[in-house]
Amino acid sequence: MAEGVIQVRSPEQFKDLLSQDLSRVSVNQLLGGVDAEEQSDIAESFDIEAVPSFIILRGHTLLGRINGADAPGLSNAVAKNVASPSHTALSRTDQAPAAPPSSFTALQEEETPEQLEQRLRGLMNQSKVVLFMKGSPDQPRCGFSRKIVGLLRDEKVEFSSFDILTDESVRQGLKKLNDWPTYPQLIVKGELVGGLDIVQEMIGNGELSAAINGV
Repeated sequence: MAEGVIQVRSPEQFKDLLSQDLSRVSVNQLLGGVDAEEQSDIAESFDIEAVPSFIILRGHTLLGRINGADAPGLSNAVAKNVASPSHTALSRTDQAPAAPPSSFTALQEEETPEQLEQRLRGLMNQSKVVLFMKGSPDQPRCGFSRKIVGLLRDEKVEFSSFDILTDESVRQGLKKLNDWPTYPQLIVKGELVGGLDIVQEMIGNGELSAAINGV
């Protein structure tokens, strides 16, 4: 970790840092580093889709986001927000969210909860092993998805996949249906196996192969 950068090791420490930032009166920057794979709760809360990603905060207000190793973009964003105390937050609680595309709105209006569940179960049973992930196996869009794809390929597991970033109804509905708040989610024979940590453990003790092959 670079000098002057605080290594964040827990969600509680991260919240404390945000609280400290709210109480500071100077414009000095507080830099924190988060390992997205170790601190999945923090990564999920900011919807991290690629690593590295940079989040610019003032207290609990999101000022900017830079995805990928974009040094000029990061420098410009930091300079802009540090130089000017007045800012327009990317998210505000006193404004309604932007309207979604009309096609998405139509789908939301037409699909009942029962229809959504039927569609989700159909997706979960499209093959023996299904991975709900961010991105595709060849182009994963987060470190967790990239790692689980690597594990499955190393184990020679044949699987299909679904990019949850392409369908918000599936993304939110599957969390509720499977009672599992994060992605990726691995499904075997129509049932949730778990996320990255569970899959790693099952590979280590041989349970994943047994679940897939019915041993």
